[in-house]
Amino acid sequence: MATSPPFPTYPPSPGDGVLHHPHWWQRRWVRYGALSSLLALSGLVILALVRRQTGTEGFLVGLGLGVLPVPWLIAAFRWLDRVRPGPWRNLVFAFAWGACAAALIAIVANSFATRWIATSTADPASADTLGATVIAPIVEESAKAAAVLLVFLFRRRDFTGIVDGMVIAGVTATGFAFTENILYLGTAFGTDQLTGGRGIASVTAATFFVRIVMSPFAHPLFTVLTGIGFGIAALSADRQHVRRVLLPAGGLLLAMGMHAFWNGSATFGEYGFFAVYGAFMVPAFGLLTWLAVRTRQRELRTVRAELPAYAAAGWIGPAEPFTLGSMAARRMARDYARHHHGRPAAREVARYEGYATSLALLRRRGRAGRAGADFTVRERELLDELWQRRHVARPALEYAARASAPARPVYAGPVAYGYAYPAVPYPAYNPYRT
Repeated sequence: MATSPPFPTYPPSPGDGVLHHPHWWQRRWVRYGALSSLLALSGLVILALVRRQTGTEGFLVGLGLGVLPVPWLIAAFRWLDRVRPGPWRNLVFAFAWGACAAALIAIVANSFATRWIATSTADPASADTLGATVIAPIVEESAKAAAVLLVFLFRRRDFTGIVDGMVIAGVTATGFAFTENILYLGTAFGTDQLTGGRGIASVTAATFFVRIVMSPFAHPLFTVLTGIGFGIAALSADRQHVRRVLLPAGGLLLAMGMHAFWNGSATFGEYGFFAVYGAFMVPAFGLLTWLAVRTRQRELRTVRAELPAYAAAGWIGPAEPFTLGSMAARRMARDYARHHHGRPAAREVARYEGYATSLALLRRRGRAGRAGADFTVRERELLDELWQRRHVARPALEYAARASAPARPVYAGPVAYGYAYPAVPYPAYNPYRT
């Protein structure tokens, strides 16, 4: 049986060899149970509130129409996350939080604040406008940001950069918009039932066009700004406390501002909504899409730049930095494993690709002096995960390298299948430097 290369020698992490016995409320199953119970209770309450406001028939209509953009939005965020896929449990939590907890907070807080303003000012019309343009953005974006904060704090290893922040924030907002769409569409259907509205002239059709056709990306667009703030904070060193607080707060304030501007567009005159949509929302959506794609490509470049050091040390194959730095080659490797060894092998190759990407991003943070105290432990865990899957993953990755690698200039270093890598010494840096 092949033995793994020796681990590099690093200073011991703080707390190495010390056993910690958490209190009962700190145990993982207790936290999971409490969080699941909270989300389930929130879901039941929000279900009852929405159904009471829309009626059973309106609820079913809203549910059928409101679910339409959800698969497309989830697929888009999963595509963005394919370089280093995060655990499904994080996405399930984010969606559930947005659809249940955040939606419940928003409905209760918005309704209470609007009624209080209307009672205090004796002007219901102004209260509705103020509630939509000021209260709702603050409450809703704060409620959605809570999910990003929880993942950032308690799933820190899964939250390593801008892409992770965008994905968690976007999926949370998708869940929130799903519940909100059920409420709006169900209410519109109830209005049509009372007024006799039918066809494209109905309130339901108009609501569907505005919320589902024109702006299904609105809530994800707002909350992604918060996610970017948390993502940049995740790239900061642990000692940069002010930066790690101000960046998420700044992202949240931007999300609130954009949300308020969008909600207030209806008060800008007859064509104010369309002017804001065309001149502001669409360009902002395009800019964030460009940023997302650029960030994803940057992660692939990091993989190609950082993994050759591990190839030189014998941890991974010499062709793997090229293969793992190309999404097309990765897909080819998974297809090869699936064709020759079945779906379980393809899943193992996908896990191998994810662990390798995490390793490259970890090394990059170490070289930049932003590695945490658990750098050594985390690096060893990732290398072990790769080593355990090498028998399944390496043949598939080597096949993908042969099939997809074009002719490359030759450098001094390990060479495989026509592609050469610089001989980078390992380790080439001290992760604890300041």
